[in-house]
Amino acid sequence: MSSTSSAAAQPEDDDAVWETAPSPCIDVCKYKRQGRCIGCSMTKAEKDAFPHHGGGAAKRAFIEALIARLEESGRNPAFWAYTYQHKCKREGVPCPVEIAEE
Repeated sequence: MSSTSSAAAQPEDDDAVWETAPSPCIDVCKYKRQGRCIGCSMTKAEKDAFPHHGGGAAKRAFIEALIARLEESGRNPAFWAYTYQHKCKREGVPCPVEIAEE
């Protein structure tokens, strides 16, 4: 029996966690696939715009869309989420993304 990991956003009641969420950029910054980074799947414009998203709800929607994009492209979002969790830890903020076992 095998299991796969996927990334999932934390429940909506964690608004404070979303308020402090850093950019989904995981410092790979290699733009190949349709102008998207191979590390985080964002375009340069999305990467530049993320800090300007107002509030936790906007950050949550952005990151949820990013996770969906990773899944749709056939990539396992757990790889991104694992690195993002380490980024949050380095920055000293709670991580709004969990890796869920399915």
